[in-house]
Amino acid sequence: MAPIAQAVTVSLQDLKNGNIPLSSLQEAFGPDSLGILVVKDVPSEFVALRRRLLSYSSYLGNLPRAELDKLENEKAKYLTGWSLGKETLKNGQVDTLKGSFYANCAFYVDRSLSCAAPTPEFNEDNFPEYLSPNIWPGEDTLPGFKPTLEDLCRLIIDVAVLVARACDRFAEKEIQGYPKGYLEQVVSTSTTTKARLLHYFPDEAKGAAPSKASEIANGVDGEDDWCATHLDHGCLTGLTSAMFIDEKASPAVAPSFEPSAEPFLTPLEELPASPDPAAGLYIISRTGETVQVKIPRDCIAFQTGEALERITAGKFKAVPHFVRGARAAMSDGRIARNTLAVFTQPNLGEVVDLAQNITFGEFARGIVAKNTVA
Repeated sequence: MAPIAQAVTVSLQDLKNGNIPLSSLQEAFGPDSLGILVVKDVPSEFVALRRRLLSYSSYLGNLPRAELDKLENEKAKYLTGWSLGKETLKNGQVDTLKGSFYANCAFYVDRSLSCAAPTPEFNEDNFPEYLSPNIWPGEDTLPGFKPTLEDLCRLIIDVAVLVARACDRFAEKEIQGYPKGYLEQVVSTSTTTKARLLHYFPDEAKGAAPSKASEIANGVDGEDDWCATHLDHGCLTGLTSAMFIDEKASPAVAPSFEPSAEPFLTPLEELPASPDPAAGLYIISRTGETVQVKIPRDCIAFQTGEALERITAGKFKAVPHFVRGARAAMSDGRIARNTLAVFTQPNLGEVVDLAQNITFGEFARGIVAKNTVA
């Protein structure tokens, strides 16, 4: 097994009170860190929202092909709505192991917005990946899906704003000329923040999962085939812990629509842990060691992205990471892995590289072109 690393953990109340030691932020996000911070004691509704939304991930992934086709947006390079087999992994491989549902989180700033408002420089014609309206499954298909996703994203972004405030305190002391309150303003006012609800399909392929740290680190059995080693390109990525579901014991098939039905689908039974101990989130440490990081179910984790590294002139480093699902050899090809990532990102016109005067829109264009299937 790869070693399990202990992430720096802080309480939500300490974030609200502004008394997180700067040494803790350095330990969590600095040049020698793992690049991840776990926040505990989050609002009580988080646990129920997490279970409900991650159950919807299985319901969504198991919809008939005809229903999923309605949720695709080819023009937006599948970065709005449903995406499967549209992302490139290492060596140019196409990702068919997981499905994703992308949603713009402009509703955090203005409930009437479905995406960022166009500008002379960025509009739906020249940057549809960020300026295409959300596509939602109908209430007769997945009742309650949209409000559940929006409510959980709002909660995560609320916490991200407090993490950003703490990062600003650090940056204002360490970086000459750093604008006061910059990151908090970016996170709290952005209409380009994106959510990605992920469904890692049960793996029916044969072959044993690697169990030694050296096997995972050196690529035995394609350690990052599920989600290739990468950097997030935003500021702070909010993460829930993964939900593991036995989809044969708990079939994720949405019932036929009934007008008198409950407003939400019944949450699925969550396994106490993955049957495959190698499944989960991995981080490449600053020393090059591959470590596994576990997020408690009642906590929210935040990873640093490339935009934050640029904004802080390298004081905070983006974290290389990858994900493994549960391998068939240890899960009998039954286990799905679901999770939510919320990428808090600057508005497209925000400058993220103060030295080179590069906007987030310019930066993001290159990333999108590299990661999606042409």
